[in-house]
Amino acid sequence: MEKRFKVLMLNGSPRENGNISVAFREMEKIFYELNVEYEEVRLGKKNIRGCIACGSCGNTGKCVFNDEVNEIAAKFEKADGIVAGSPVYYGCANGTLVSALQRLFYSSHFDKSFKVGASVVCARRSGCTATFDELNKFFTIANMPVATSQYWNNIHGGAPGEADSDEEGKQTMRVLARNMVFLMESIALGREKIGLPETEEHVWTNFI
Repeated sequence: MEKRFKVLMLNGSPRENGNISVAFREMEKIFYELNVEYEEVRLGKKNIRGCIACGSCGNTGKCVFNDEVNEIAAKFEKADGIVAGSPVYYGCANGTLVSALQRLFYSSHFDKSFKVGASVVCARRSGCTATFDELNKFFTIANMPVATSQYWNNIHGGAPGEADSDEEGKQTMRVLARNMVFLMESIALGREKIGLPETEEHVWTNFI
Protein backbone atom coordinates (compact mmCIF):
# COMPACT_ATOMS: atom_id res chain seq x y z
CA MET A 1 0.00 0.00 0.00
CA GLU A 2 1.34 3.41 -0.95
CA LYS A 3 2.30 5.59 2.01
CA ARG A 4 0.11 8.65 2.45
CA PHE A 5 2.60 11.05 4.00
CA LYS A 6 6.32 11.37 4.69
CA VAL A 7 7.84 12.42 8.01
CA LEU A 8 11.51 13.26 8.51
CA MET A 9 12.76 12.59 12.06
CA LEU A 10 15.98 14.27 13.21
CA ASN A 11 17.50 12.62 16.27
CA GLY A 12 19.92 14.97 18.03
CA SER A 13 21.07 12.48 20.63
CA PRO A 14 24.64 11.13 20.35
CA ARG A 15 23.51 7.92 22.07
CA GLU A 16 22.69 5.05 19.73
CA ASN A 17 19.82 3.81 21.87
CA GLY A 18 19.22 6.84 24.03
CA ASN A 19 16.01 8.25 25.39
CA ILE A 20 15.15 10.22 22.26
CA SER A 21 15.20 6.87 20.47
CA VAL A 22 12.69 5.60 23.03
CA ALA A 23 10.42 8.54 22.23
CA PHE A 24 10.85 8.15 18.49
CA ARG A 25 10.00 4.44 18.64
CA GLU A 26 6.64 5.27 20.21
CA MET A 27 5.93 7.74 17.43
CA GLU A 28 7.10 5.32 14.76
CA LYS A 29 4.65 2.69 16.00
CA ILE A 30 1.79 5.07 15.25
CA PHE A 31 3.23 6.19 11.92
CA TYR A 32 3.46 2.54 10.90
CA GLU A 33 -0.10 1.83 11.99
CA LEU A 34 -1.40 4.86 10.09
CA ASN A 35 0.54 4.07 6.92
CA VAL A 36 2.90 7.03 7.17
CA GLU A 37 6.41 6.78 5.76
CA TYR A 38 9.11 7.93 8.17
CA GLU A 39 12.87 8.25 8.09
CA GLU A 40 15.07 8.82 11.12
CA VAL A 41 18.37 10.66 10.67
CA ARG A 42 20.84 10.52 13.56
CA LEU A 43 22.76 13.76 13.93
CA GLY A 44 24.14 13.60 17.47
CA LYS A 45 27.59 12.30 16.50
CA LYS A 46 27.91 14.10 13.17
CA ASN A 47 30.55 16.75 12.60
CA ILE A 48 28.16 19.59 11.80
CA ARG A 49 29.50 23.09 12.29
CA GLY A 50 27.47 26.22 12.82
CA CYS A 51 26.50 28.89 10.32
CA ILE A 52 29.28 31.39 9.47
CA ALA A 53 26.95 34.01 7.94
CA CYS A 54 28.79 33.90 4.62
CA GLY A 55 25.64 34.56 2.59
CA SER A 56 26.49 31.97 -0.06
CA CYS A 57 23.13 30.25 0.33
CA GLY A 58 21.40 33.46 -0.78
CA ASN A 59 22.64 32.75 -4.30
CA THR A 60 22.76 28.96 -4.35
CA GLY A 61 19.82 27.91 -2.15
CA LYS A 62 22.04 25.53 -0.24
CA CYS A 63 24.66 25.71 2.50
CA VAL A 64 28.28 26.35 1.52
CA PHE A 65 29.28 23.40 3.73
CA ASN A 66 28.23 20.41 1.65
CA ASP A 67 27.53 17.97 4.47
CA GLU A 68 24.52 16.25 6.03
CA VAL A 69 22.59 19.53 6.17
CA ASN A 70 22.21 19.73 2.39
CA GLU A 71 21.25 16.05 2.31
CA ILE A 72 18.60 16.67 4.97
CA ALA A 73 17.30 19.68 3.04
CA ALA A 74 16.47 17.48 0.05
CA LYS A 75 14.58 15.07 2.31
CA PHE A 76 12.84 17.92 4.14
CA GLU A 77 11.59 19.43 0.88
CA LYS A 78 9.81 16.17 0.01
CA ALA A 79 8.44 15.60 3.52
CA ASP A 80 5.00 16.55 4.84
CA GLY A 81 6.28 16.82 8.40
CA ILE A 82 9.45 16.97 10.43
CA VAL A 83 10.27 15.94 14.01
CA ALA A 84 13.26 17.38 15.86
CA GLY A 85 14.26 15.42 18.95
CA SER A 86 16.89 16.45 21.48
CA PRO A 87 18.20 15.64 24.93
CA VAL A 88 18.56 18.63 27.25
CA TYR A 89 22.06 20.02 27.79
CA TYR A 90 22.20 22.86 30.34
CA GLY A 91 18.60 23.80 29.62
CA CYS A 92 19.18 23.82 25.85
CA ALA A 93 19.03 21.51 22.86
CA ASN A 94 22.01 19.49 21.66
CA GLY A 95 24.44 21.88 19.97
CA THR A 96 24.94 19.71 16.89
CA LEU A 97 21.20 19.55 16.28
CA VAL A 98 20.82 23.32 16.70
CA SER A 99 23.66 23.99 14.26
CA ALA A 100 22.02 21.66 11.75
CA LEU A 101 18.58 23.24 12.16
CA GLN A 102 19.89 26.79 11.90
CA ARG A 103 21.71 26.05 8.67
CA LEU A 104 18.86 23.89 7.34
CA PHE A 105 16.16 26.49 7.80
CA TYR A 106 18.28 29.45 6.72
CA SER A 107 20.01 28.01 3.67
CA SER A 108 17.14 26.08 2.07
CA HIS A 109 14.79 28.29 0.08
CA PHE A 110 11.88 25.96 -0.68
CA ASP A 111 8.52 26.88 0.82
CA LYS A 112 8.06 25.21 4.19
CA SER A 113 4.56 26.57 4.72
CA PHE A 114 2.12 24.06 6.16
CA LYS A 115 4.61 21.29 6.62
CA VAL A 116 3.90 20.04 10.14
CA GLY A 117 6.63 20.41 12.77
CA ALA A 118 7.00 18.62 16.08
CA SER A 119 9.63 18.87 18.82
CA VAL A 120 10.50 16.03 21.17
CA VAL A 121 12.63 16.63 24.25
CA CYS A 122 14.11 14.46 27.00
CA ALA A 123 15.74 15.40 30.30
CA ARG A 124 16.53 13.71 33.58
CA ARG A 125 14.61 16.41 35.44
CA SER A 126 14.57 20.04 34.30
CA GLY A 127 15.04 21.99 31.09
CA CYS A 128 12.47 20.27 28.90
CA THR A 129 10.13 23.20 28.37
CA ALA A 130 12.96 25.65 27.60
CA THR A 131 14.37 23.25 25.01
CA PHE A 132 10.88 22.57 23.65
CA ASP A 133 10.38 26.31 23.10
CA GLU A 134 13.81 26.62 21.51
CA LEU A 135 13.10 23.94 18.91
CA ASN A 136 9.58 25.12 18.11
CA LYS A 137 10.92 28.51 17.03
CA PHE A 138 12.31 26.93 13.88
CA PHE A 139 8.81 25.93 12.84
CA THR A 140 6.93 29.04 13.86
CA ILE A 141 9.17 31.36 11.81
CA ALA A 142 8.61 29.19 8.72
CA ASN A 143 4.79 29.28 8.60
CA MET A 144 4.64 25.68 9.82
CA PRO A 145 1.86 24.37 12.09
CA VAL A 146 3.23 22.82 15.29
CA ALA A 147 1.92 19.45 16.42
CA THR A 148 1.02 19.19 20.10
CA SER A 149 0.03 16.41 22.48
CA GLN A 150 -1.82 15.92 25.75
CA TYR A 151 1.23 17.36 27.55
CA TRP A 152 4.34 19.19 26.40
CA ASN A 153 6.22 16.84 24.09
CA ASN A 154 8.56 15.67 26.85
CA ILE A 155 9.81 12.33 28.06
CA HIS A 156 12.03 11.84 31.08
CA GLY A 157 15.10 9.70 31.68
CA GLY A 158 18.77 10.01 32.49
CA ALA A 159 20.60 6.78 31.75
CA PRO A 160 20.26 5.43 28.19
CA GLY A 161 16.87 3.75 27.80
CA GLU A 162 15.58 4.92 31.18
CA ALA A 163 12.75 6.82 29.48
CA ASP A 164 11.21 3.47 28.61
CA SER A 165 9.85 3.50 32.18
CA ASP A 166 8.10 6.85 31.65
CA GLU A 167 4.68 5.54 30.63
CA GLU A 168 3.11 8.99 30.55
CA GLY A 169 5.93 10.29 28.39
CA LYS A 170 5.57 7.40 25.95
CA GLN A 171 1.84 7.95 25.75
CA THR A 172 2.50 11.64 25.07
CA MET A 173 4.63 10.58 22.09
CA ARG A 174 1.93 8.31 20.70
CA VAL A 175 -0.70 11.03 21.01
CA LEU A 176 1.72 13.46 19.37
CA ALA A 177 2.19 11.13 16.39
CA ARG A 178 -1.58 10.71 15.94
CA ASN A 179 -2.11 14.46 16.16
CA MET A 180 0.67 15.05 13.67
CA VAL A 181 -0.91 12.68 11.16
CA PHE A 182 -4.30 14.33 11.72
CA LEU A 183 -2.79 17.74 10.97
CA MET A 184 -1.13 16.48 7.79
CA GLU A 185 -4.41 14.90 6.67
CA SER A 186 -6.38 18.06 7.49
CA ILE A 187 -3.94 20.29 5.62
CA ALA A 188 -4.01 18.00 2.58
CA LEU A 189 -7.81 18.02 2.61
CA GLY A 190 -7.95 21.79 3.09
CA ARG A 191 -5.51 22.33 0.23
CA GLU A 192 -7.73 20.18 -2.00
CA LYS A 193 -11.14 21.56 -0.95
CA ILE A 194 -10.61 25.23 -0.14
CA GLY A 195 -7.01 26.04 -0.98
CA LEU A 196 -4.30 27.43 1.27
CA PRO A 197 -4.50 30.90 2.86
CA GLU A 198 -3.69 33.90 0.71
CA THR A 199 -0.08 35.00 0.98
CA GLU A 200 1.43 38.48 1.05
CA GLU A 201 4.82 39.64 -0.10
CA HIS A 202 7.11 39.54 2.93
CA VAL A 203 7.81 42.98 4.43
CA TRP A 204 11.20 43.34 6.12
CA THR A 205 11.47 46.06 8.73
CA ASN A 206 14.64 46.77 10.70
CA PHE A 207 14.69 48.91 13.81
CA ILE A 208 18.14 50.14 14.83
